[in-house]
Amino acid sequence: MNLHSLGWTSSLTDAFASRPRPGLVPARVSREDRGVYTLLYEHGRFQAEVSGKLRHRTAARADYPAVGDWVVTEPGDASSRGVIHELLPRRSAFIRRMVGGQSQGQVVAANADIAFLVSGLDREFNPRRIERYLTLAWESGADPVVLLNKADLHAQPELARLQAEAIAPGVAVFLISAATGGGLRDLLTLLGPGRTGVLLGSSGVGKSSIINALIGREARKTSVVREADGRGRHTTTHRQLMVLPTGAMLIDTPGLREIQLLADEKALDRSFEDIDELAASCRFRDCSHNGEPDCAVQHALAEGLLEMDRYESWLRQCKETRFHQREQDVLLRIQEKKRWKTIQKTVREVYRYKGR
Repeated sequence: MNLHSLGWTSSLTDAFASRPRPGLVPARVSREDRGVYTLLYEHGRFQAEVSGKLRHRTAARADYPAVGDWVVTEPGDASSRGVIHELLPRRSAFIRRMVGGQSQGQVVAANADIAFLVSGLDREFNPRRIERYLTLAWESGADPVVLLNKADLHAQPELARLQAEAIAPGVAVFLISAATGGGLRDLLTLLGPGRTGVLLGSSGVGKSSIINALIGREARKTSVVREADGRGRHTTTHRQLMVLPTGAMLIDTPGLREIQLLADEKALDRSFEDIDELAASCRFRDCSHNGEPDCAVQHALAEGLLEMDRYESWLRQCKETRFHQREQDVLLRIQEKKRWKTIQKTVREVYRYKGR
């Protein structure tokens, strides 16, 4: 297996070269199950666990290897698992807040070139949800693409595409159907050999069905949505990087029940470029667009040039990103306080030692 076919780059070569040690090889994480990682490398695949040293120096959950990551590892043998010693720098990472309101982030997928934001056109189509995915996708560093799956089940799929294009300026929107194969060829043109995409969306939108259709067999388990409410059954329970017959790679992910934002204002500005452009015409540079005089955003709302639903969605995301920023500031202050306490303790011990 050629490393470049798995997405290996010259920057990764440089990063790996700075860690010379006999017996170490680069490998890519294709799956993670309760701390056991399946890795792909030049000679096939093997399972490995994180070394005690890496575990000891890793404080945040997001700093552990995730599917799509490149790691420095020591392969095991027939009787033992390999050991992951280090994580190589990420090119991109789709991170969401951990379920339950915790402040830590959870890496859903790493080193993806394209984030495919999948919505189903049966009952799941929700423009406000797409807006939240877009903000996280821009924050991740990957290029977002909106996939409207199950187009064969919608009476007016073109109308849905126009709605999606209106809330995703500058982002490609594709109508596809995993069931009939419609539009999948367009998707493959975006993913050349060695490139990686990640499928993101709620349960039941058809992410695993898309992979099965592209591979040509049932590589991922699927199930029908519930008749009562049209929701998915959460069939996919783990993330996995799949290599397609074309040489491209797709990361399948379980349905995301909550999409709490971990993003900054730059990502928000890219998701809401229309509001950002309007804001440039406000009288005050620090206009909050919530009642100030000569506000271009409020003027656009009054004239019907900006939808109230989109404006309210922007307000909610603003509130979340500012809360996240304040939260990070508090965490940084706590970490800085701990650091200085450690330094002061070390200095006192040095003086105590010299005084003996």
